[in-house]
Amino acid sequence: MKTLTKCVLAAGSLLAVSATTASAEIVCNGEGDCWHVRERHVYRPEFGVRVYPDNWRWADADARRYRWREHEGRGYWRNGIWIGF
Repeated sequence: MKTLTKCVLAAGSLLAVSATTASAEIVCNGEGDCWHVRERHVYRPEFGVRVYPDNWRWADADARRYRWREHEGRGYWRNGIWIGF
């Protein structure tokens, strides 16, 4: 019984860790560039970006306005250039 309890606790811990690392957000700038972030960042207002939950999707009517531009690392897109911080 102790072994079963340990296995259940280990599986629960693994699930909790994987659930927190899988969370992400979507960030979009005023030019329509959108990208995923794996960690919550604090973006200054002058960066001109909006942060959305990971399940956010643009409406069909906005499909021409937005585009995915993924990038590794911390930063944001401005005028088509990735600015890291």
